[in-house]
Amino acid sequence: MFQPLMKKEIRGIINIQLNQLKNLLANNGIELEFTGYAIDYLADNGYDPQFGARPLKRLIQKEIVNQLSKRILAGDINKSSPVLVDVFDNTVVFRNEQPKEKEVKSDKKKKTVSK
Repeated sequence: MFQPLMKKEIRGIINIQLNQLKNLLANNGIELEFTGYAIDYLADNGYDPQFGARPLKRLIQKEIVNQLSKRILAGDINKSSPVLVDVFDNTVVFRNEQPKEKEVKSDKKKKTVSK
């Protein structure tokens, strides 16, 4: 008889699965990020006390991999910008994050005022 997984252990399994997916997509030039809401959604819906974390892989395949593939093929996802996986109203959503602009350094010297 096995003891049920704790929430922390489930999140660890999710991170392993998502890192594998991130690495696979990175090899194809797609940067993928996940919000805490997305990880919570997977933890809540991908674990069954009777089957453990086995349903998690199917959930990731169905809700993330399949849907992301459809969005990429439809041209809804820009592969040159990071893709953020989030959850709104119990639905997995994808959005492109704008790349962070590099800080521009000013050539002007700061004036110091002496008192």
